[in-house]
Amino acid sequence: MKVGVLGSGDVAKALASGFLQHGHETMVGTRDSQKLAQWASDHPQGQVGSFAETAAFGDVIVLAVKGSAAADVLDAAGIANLAGKPVIDTTNPIADAPPSNGVLKFFTNLDDSLMEQHQRQFAGVHFVKAFNSVGNNRMVNPQFPGGKPTMFICGNDAAAKQTVSGLLDQFGWEVADMGKAEAARAIEPLCMLWCIPGFLRDEWTHAFKLLRADA
Repeated sequence: MKVGVLGSGDVAKALASGFLQHGHETMVGTRDSQKLAQWASDHPQGQVGSFAETAAFGDVIVLAVKGSAAADVLDAAGIANLAGKPVIDTTNPIADAPPSNGVLKFFTNLDDSLMEQHQRQFAGVHFVKAFNSVGNNRMVNPQFPGGKPTMFICGNDAAAKQTVSGLLDQFGWEVADMGKAEAARAIEPLCMLWCIPGFLRDEWTHAFKLLRADA
C-alpha cells in the first residue's frame, strides 16, 4: 500500500518509519524538507515531498500535525488529492496554553471535536481518528505485559475504518470502533487523560486497554 504522511514532527516520523518497516511505500509531506533530512538519510527507501505531492501519492493518508495547523495542511494537500481516501487523523485540539494540574487545555468543546470540523470542511475525505491517545514511541509494535493495547477509532466511512483497522492490526494494536465522527468528542480527550501521568510524574510509557466481559 502507498501511504502519505503529512507532517514532519515526531509523530509523523514515527508512523512513517513504521509503515516502511511493515512493507508499505511511504512518502512524508512537509513545507520544509530540511526538517526531514535526518529521517530521509536514515530511511533511504522512504520519500519526501510537498503536502500536495504526498497526498497525491498515498492510497492512505496520515494527518500528523499540530491540531491548530491541520486545516491549513489539508488545504495545502489539496482536496482533489484527498477525496475518497482514508485519512488517519492523529490530531488533537491542544490549545497554546500550559496544562492545569497536568490537564491539557483544548480549543474545542465536548459538543464538537476537531475531527468533526475537518469532516465538515473537507466533506469528500474519509477521516478516521486514530493514534491520538498514545505517545509516538509506542505507536508502532507496542509491547506491554498485559497484551495488545487498544486503539479507539471512529469515522463515518466503514470501508475507510476497515482499511485503518488492518493497518493498526499490522502495527500490533487491538481496535475498538466507537462509531461515527461524533465519537471523536470522546476519543480526542483521551489525549488529556494519557498526558496527565506524564505532566505530573514524568510517566509517558502507558497505553489504554479496553477489557470486555466474556460473552
